[in-house]
Amino acid sequence: MAAFWRTNGLRMGSHLMRSLSGSPNSRGVSGIVNSEIITSHTEKWMQDFSNKSPMELISEVPPIKVEGRIVACEGDTNPALGHPIEFICLDKAEPAVCKYCGLRYVQDHHH
Repeated sequence: MAAFWRTNGLRMGSHLMRSLSGSPNSRGVSGIVNSEIITSHTEKWMQDFSNKSPMELISEVPPIKVEGRIVACEGDTNPALGHPIEFICLDKAEPAVCKYCGLRYVQDHHH
């Protein structure tokens, strides 16, 4: 019985190696992305200066005025699109920034 498993195991192992090595008679391995494709895509994105980065886009949003001293930021009104809730204290004069989405908040003083 042990000889049977040794022979068939060796046969299955060599078949697997042929599949992984990409012989013309095999199907190959799906789901593996060529690193050359990733590199060229990244280089293309980095060279395109017409598109703004996410940091540049969020910095263009003006600070959100809030009446209270503490704001709860969720990133979006839809919970499926937001982030974990963060309570932000607005006691300082400069805008407070959400650590998840980068939105800025300031306290709106009514005098």
